[in-house]
Amino acid sequence: MRRCRVQPLGGSQEQQDGAMLGIQAMQLLQSPSFILLWQPTRKQLRLKMVNLPRAMMIAIPLVTCLYLLVNVSYFAALTPAELLSSGAVAVSWGNKVLGNWVWVISLSVALSSFGSANGTFFSGGRVCYIASREGHMPDILSMAHVRCLTPSPALIFTSAMALIMIIPGNFSSIVNFFSFTAWLFYGTTIAGLLYLKIKKPELPRSYKVPIIIPIIVLIASVYLVLAPVIDQPQIEFFYVILFILSGIIVYFPLVHYKRHPQFLQRITLHLQLLLEVAPTAKNTN
Repeated sequence: MRRCRVQPLGGSQEQQDGAMLGIQAMQLLQSPSFILLWQPTRKQLRLKMVNLPRAMMIAIPLVTCLYLLVNVSYFAALTPAELLSSGAVAVSWGNKVLGNWVWVISLSVALSSFGSANGTFFSGGRVCYIASREGHMPDILSMAHVRCLTPSPALIFTSAMALIMIIPGNFSSIVNFFSFTAWLFYGTTIAGLLYLKIKKPELPRSYKVPIIIPIIVLIASVYLVLAPVIDQPQIEFFYVILFILSGIIVYFPLVHYKRHPQFLQRITLHLQLLLEVAPTAKNTN
């Protein structure tokens, strides 16, 4: 695999091959994110030590097999020229195989996108909510609505960040930089997991997996972080790293040393009254 960047299906043959391989890689690499998608919400699961591993063992192989079968059907029904010239491979496949029922493809894509956005919105808000409860983000994000009992400040914050990300309006850039950032943190998380597994094996764990699995994920994350930088280095990747490191400026005074300016407390109080939210108690079970 030479590229893992999503580019328009145009230009030279090498660019077209790279675009196709990048699209396939992006699709096949969605299943590992299922673990991180549901981790923040695992406390809401019943019998989480049984149901969460069961859900992962069923969902990840199932989704991977479905992706593989869909791609096999593309190659079986369409010629290489049709694949490269198509702006939407699924629609081209539908025109050739389904005929008048091609609208099912568009409907399925819309429903899939809605389901993915719903799951990301649900879990992404929980990430901010839990991080705030642990003292790593502003206190307002750890509060819940007094009537609906939902972490509305965290959900509003997540939505605002998503709107800011789509301002450039360039889908390729969003995918490239988000993938770079996401897999950088995935790799860091897995590296921390391996460190704790080796240095502190006595720590309690909700569920256990063979050590070869995190090692494989770590190797994949290192490749997916370094491949686009080596293949087509851009100054934007340096900006992304600087943006991540800029969090240190906020972390040490506000989180590590707990230096909270008085005006932040007043802002929190006003937002609490505006959004009708209140602090929540931690679940110690």
